[in-house]
Formats: sequence, structure tokens, C-alpha cells
Amino acid sequence: MTAEALSAELRRAIMQIARTPRLLIACDYDGTLAPITEVPDEARPLAESVGALRSLAALHETTAGVISGRALRDLATLSRLPAEVHLVGSHGSEFDIGFVHDLDDAARELHDRIETELTRIVDGAGGAELEVKPAGVAVHVRRASREDAARIVNEVHNGPCTWDGVSVTDGKEVVELSVVQTNKGSALDTLRHQVGATAAFFIGDDVTDEKAFEQLTGPDLGIKVGDGDTLAHHRVDDTEQVATILAFLLEERRNWLYGEQASPIERLSMLASARSVALLTPDAKLTWLAHPGPDSAAVFADLLGGDGAGHFTIAPHRGGLPLGQRYLPGTMTVETRWSRLLVTDYMEPESPAHRTDILRVISGEATAEVVFAPRPEFGGVPVRLVNHEEGLQLLGTSEAFVLRSPGVRWEITSDGLHDTATALVQPEPGAPVVLELRCGTTDLHPHELPELDRRAQAGEYWSTWAGTLKLPDVESELVARSALTLRGLVHADTGGVMAAATTSLPEEIGGVRNWDYRYCWIRDGAMTMRELVTLGTLDEAEAFLGWLHGVLSTLAGPERLHPLYTLAGTQLGAEAVIDSLPGYKGSRPVRVGNLANHQVQLDVFGPVVELVMTLAEARGDLRNEDWQMVRAMAEAVSGRWDEPDHGIWEERHVPRHRVYSRVMCWQTLDLAIRLGEIYDREIPAGWPDLRDEIAADVLENGWNSEVKAYTTAYDGTDLDAASLFVGLAGLLDPHDERFQQTVTAIEAELRSGATVYRYHRDDGLPGGEGGFHLCAAWLIEAYLLTGRRTEAEELFDQLVDAAGPTGLLPEQYDPVAERSLGNHPQAYSHIGLIRCARLLSR
Repeated sequence: MTAEALSAELRRAIMQIARTPRLLIACDYDGTLAPITEVPDEARPLAESVGALRSLAALHETTAGVISGRALRDLATLSRLPAEVHLVGSHGSEFDIGFVHDLDDAARELHDRIETELTRIVDGAGGAELEVKPAGVAVHVRRASREDAARIVNEVHNGPCTWDGVSVTDGKEVVELSVVQTNKGSALDTLRHQVGATAAFFIGDDVTDEKAFEQLTGPDLGIKVGDGDTLAHHRVDDTEQVATILAFLLEERRNWLYGEQASPIERLSMLASARSVALLTPDAKLTWLAHPGPDSAAVFADLLGGDGAGHFTIAPHRGGLPLGQRYLPGTMTVETRWSRLLVTDYMEPESPAHRTDILRVISGEATAEVVFAPRPEFGGVPVRLVNHEEGLQLLGTSEAFVLRSPGVRWEITSDGLHDTATALVQPEPGAPVVLELRCGTTDLHPHELPELDRRAQAGEYWSTWAGTLKLPDVESELVARSALTLRGLVHADTGGVMAAATTSLPEEIGGVRNWDYRYCWIRDGAMTMRELVTLGTLDEAEAFLGWLHGVLSTLAGPERLHPLYTLAGTQLGAEAVIDSLPGYKGSRPVRVGNLANHQVQLDVFGPVVELVMTLAEARGDLRNEDWQMVRAMAEAVSGRWDEPDHGIWEERHVPRHRVYSRVMCWQTLDLAIRLGEIYDREIPAGWPDLRDEIAADVLENGWNSEVKAYTTAYDGTDLDAASLFVGLAGLLDPHDERFQQTVTAIEAELRSGATVYRYHRDDGLPGGEGGFHLCAAWLIEAYLLTGRRTEAEELFDQLVDAAGPTGLLPEQYDPVAERSLGNHPQAYSHIGLIRCARLLSR
């Protein structure tokens, strides 16, 4: 029996509970796992149910149990379930074999008295049986005559059932008397609290199971097997359907927890427009898209939750792996190739502000299979797809979505909660199939331009820009791709720039260090724009400074700046968790928002002033509004430079007096003074002395003679890659022995093969992380400054090798497992690659 035999409503309920963070699955034994038999000792469970229950118990954050009226020893012998499945006997009286030893003398005496009286009552009644358990005695009358059965039940109810201390449970043809006050409902609650379940799933057939159904609330799910009144939410006919339910639950739970074969992070390619981004897998699955903005809720979140979280897939009908994927040179248009099929993807670069349009063009000779499974709001709302002559319309969400697909015949199916559309398409020579996803409109009318013209326009939007870049001689193509990637992370309407295109791609597979990077950090944005200016493009930096001026206009001064803002320049809401998504390869939680919004990070002023300096040099002029901002930031440093802070890495420990933050405070004043001198601006009298004071403070208190290096902070011996900036920023002469020793110490402790870790200290968070590509870039620059060009070139080659086949880099790299980690593509990583290529070209 397949899952399709279950009702759509039941399948939907199972899919919903399969997505709870911590799931408890419990069921009765007789009549649920095993068919009812005349001889109780012959009740064997269905092998399919046992297999599914065993596999469920082995899943992460999943607990399975059997709560039966049978004695625990009898239950264990008959079921033969593994130790991973909790067995609870005697309606919850026995949670382990040694339970009987917990009975006090009074309970033992009552137990013996019950057994004696029940033996007298059933004496002479053929077919009636007593089942003596550690905490009670059950009277079975299924095989007795109806006359004897009625007499026995009546005598038991009017006799020992009325005794003090006796708990009574009536079942089908059985009455159980226990000296422990419990039932299946309390047993279910005991298991629930023991494992911290966020939802419980219970299946049973007996009247005694109603006590468990009574305890189900909220997201819980109860299923009754067979006839009779019940409090359960759903009903099935027999034990075979129970096996089907458990198998379906296993499949949904496993897919939700671990996803299917998640693509390696670095192999994902980014599509971009002037205001949004999307990610493609190497086999042309649209795996990530948020709308109406890139920091909004996802429409396709397959990346973090598998197929059930939404995807848009195009592949050959007969399967097969693609031959390759590439960007068309100088563009953000992606081609995915099979032997007889080509899929071309691009975003409409300059669509209206409320729109996100993606074109997917299928050409070649092979039949392609298309699956369109949108799941707006991270899959949190039921959606329906409606066929129109020109395509599909999505109903059930506040945002409008259509898929223009003239001539495509769609088959729409439902899982009980969401619709999915599938189609087979056969492109003709010279007549490709064009699928156009339009988010933010219900318009299915044809576009005024042919698709080829639109593709050319989209390509020219990027290639014209890329053609203005002044590329270094080293890895010029990869630098161009990095520049295009950074440009793709810019929101053209506001000037803000995302730190990365995604949220919650893990810093450790299966770990909790999963952050939302779809926002604009002041520091990251300034560093991004500085590298673009060095490549000869100024407009993005001008727009970013305009964005920053807008943010500052809402504050009393730069000292009030938060570390990050939305792309619109507003404050972030609270950090939240999307419990319905299991995360990339089971890495939970999936987060939206970012708590770093409330931290103190005194280093942010340095990169901003450095950007102003770089832009002024490129433009040959310093704008008055930029100088006023620099002055205000220098004054903010004057008032706060000696405070502890959370630093560049946003550690969730108490603030410290960090070397990097102090160096950036020094850099703020140093560059502000130089700007004033170069562009004839008035320099406040106290700035030069304060600059010298901060430098002396860092050089004296940041140096640790024990480890012979500039450490993370003034209060410890731990090392931090960011402390390299004592030389990279120019506070200390790179030829100074103290800087060279710092480089050696960081190399020894933090470099691991092809990557460099930020630090190896306790940062207040569980788990670990990979090395940072940006930190590797810093070490490359430090090698160059200290005359170690060979080491710099070797490490740069390893950084280049870490890029994916289409040239993109995520945040981190695990040198042991040799895989990428973290959000993708990451601005920091591409900043580092561009800077190192420029330095190596000199």
C-alpha cells in the first residue's frame, strides 16, 4: 500500500507534524503494530511497521515509543524492537524492567491481594485468563463464553476495582487493575517531557488509547485504528494502513531533517538583477529565491529544506547529469548543459521595484521535465495553482505570482497543503520553450520584446558595466566574476549591499552557527565598495555613501550607528527561527534577522573613512557631506575609542578591549587627518595627539610577550587573524619585528592548509566552524608586506582553487572535509580575492 491510499487530509497532517523540530512518535501494540489474535502470545508486529519505527527512532531529534497494556517483558519479547525505541508497558506503569523494585511494601501487599481475589473470580471459567504484571493484574475474557465474560467483568468492577489504591483500565475484552496510578495519557506526557518534544504523534486502536488522545493538543496528531468513538483527529482501517502511515512519516521526516542530496555550497550559481538575487544548483534547480526583496521570506527554499520547501526544476526527462554550467562571459546569465538540452537562466535586471522576474529558456532536442513548486513565506501558507491559457497563477498568498508558459500543458497535484505543477516540454529547433516567473504581478500577457532581445539586454546590462573595470593581470577573469558578484549583491534602488545572498548556510554541517547575512553591514558594505572603486567603478560607492548618509540622518550621530541595517536603511526586526525548515543538510536552526544588530562594534568607522579616502582619490575631490561624515566619525572615535566592544566577529560574549577595533579607531583618525591635509579641510587640534595616543595604547597593551604576537585583546593570550591589521593598516611598520612575529604566530596557530581560521577560542557559541577566505586573504597580504611572496602566491592559488566551477566563493572552507561552508556567495570572500589579485599584480 502506498501513501496515495491515505486521504489527502491525513497526508497533509502527517507532512505538517513531520516538520516539527523535536518529534515524539508513540503507538499502541496490539491492534496497531500487530493484528489482534485469538492467542495473545501469537501477536507479531508487521515487519514494515517495525522497520519504519526503528528508522524513525534513529533520526535526529526524533523519538519513537510503544505504549502498551502488555507487561513490559512480554512487550519486549513479542515486538523485538531495538533499544532505540522506548517500550512502556502496563499502560504506563512500567518504563523499565526493574520497575517492580520501586513498589513499596503496601503496594506489594495490595498487588498480592488483587491477584488472589482475581484468581478466585475466574476460577472455573474456561478461556478466562489472568496476566500478572509487575504493577498490576489484567483479566482477559476474550476467549471466555459471553456469559462468563459478563459475570467476571461485573464481579471485578464491583469488587477489587473499588478498593483503595487500585487504578482501573478497561480495554477491549480486558480489565486491568494496577497498584500504580497511571494510564497511557500520563505515559505519553512522561515521554514528551523527557525528550522535550515540540509535537507528539500517537496511533492506537483500544479504548485505553483514548487517554493518550485526550492529551494531544496544538500541533499534536492522533490516529485511531478501527471503529468506535474516538478523540483522535483521523481514522484508518487496519494495521496495514498503520505501516503505510509510519513509512510515509519516515520519508517526510527524513527529507525534512536532512534534505535530499544537497549541492555543495560553492557549486551554486547566483542570478542577479538590480535589486534581487536567486540561486541555481549545478543541475538547473532554482533552489533559493526571496520576494519582494532578497531579505524577504523565501518563495523557493529548497536550499534549506529540500523539495518540500519549494523549488523550480528543469531537467532532461530521461535523467542524466549535466555536462557543465557556466556564466556567459561578463554577464549574470547562467547556462546549464546536457548532451541534447540547454537551460538558460537570467533575471530581468531593471524590472519595476515591486517585481522579481526570472526567465528560464529551454532549448535543444531532448524532452525536458519541469517541476514548479512555489512555497511562499518559507512554505508557511497553503497555496493553489490555477491553469490559465498563458500559464499558471499562484493563489493563497498576499504577494502575486504567475508563471507565463504559453503552450505548456501542466498537470497540477496537491500534497494536501500545496500544489505542484509538472510538465513535459519538447523544444523545437529554433523555437525554445520560454518560462517566465513573474513575482509581484498577475499579468500573464506577452512581453513587448522577443526573448532573445531581452536576453541581449540583460547581458548588456552587466557586460557594459564589467567592460569599464580595470582588471589586474593576475586571475583577471576570476576578479571580473568577483566584481560582478559584488555588483549583484548591491540593491540599486537604495545603494545598500548584502553581505551575502543567503541565510543560514552553516559554518559547521549539522551545527547551529547559521546566520542571516542578507543585510547591509556598515563595515562589509564599505569594504565592498572600496574594492569596486579600486577596479575603476565609482557609482556603486557613491550610492552606498548616499545610503549611509540616509541612515545617519535618522541618528543623533555616528556613535549611535548599529552594525547593520536592512537594504532600505531601516533597523532590523528581532532575530527569529523558521522551525518549519530543517536547514542545509540538517543544520538548524534556520534564522531570519540578526542579533548583531544590537552590538557595539567600534571598528566600523575605519572602513568607512578608508572608502571616503579611496573614492576621493579616484574622483580627485572630497565632497563636503562626506567630509562632514568623516569629522563626525572621528569625533565618535574620540569619545568612545577606549571602550570594550564586540568586534568584527560579533562574538556573543562580553565586550573586550580588542586590538582590531583599536587599530580601526586609529585608522579613522589617521585617514581623517590625511584627508584634511590633502583636501584643505580644517583639522581639529586634538586629532593628531589622539591618534598618537591610540597607537601607543595598541602597541603597548596589544602586544603579548608570552606568545610574541599582537593578540585578540588586551586581556588574553588568544590570537585573532584580524590582529594582522596592526601592520596591514599601517599603524606598525610591516618590517617591525613585532609584526613579523605576529604573522608567524597567526600562521602557526590559525592557518590550516588552504585556509585561515578567525580564532580558536571559546566565543560563547557551541560547535565549530571552517576557516575564513577573508582571513586567508589577510594573511596573503601580510606575507607580501613581510617579503614572503612565495608563500603569498601559494596561499592565493589555494584560495582560487576553493572557488566553485562558476567562480563563486562562500564564506568559509573546511580543510579537513575539503568542503565549503557558510553563506554564499559571500562579499568578504570576493573582496579578499580581488585585493590579493591586485597586490600580486604589482
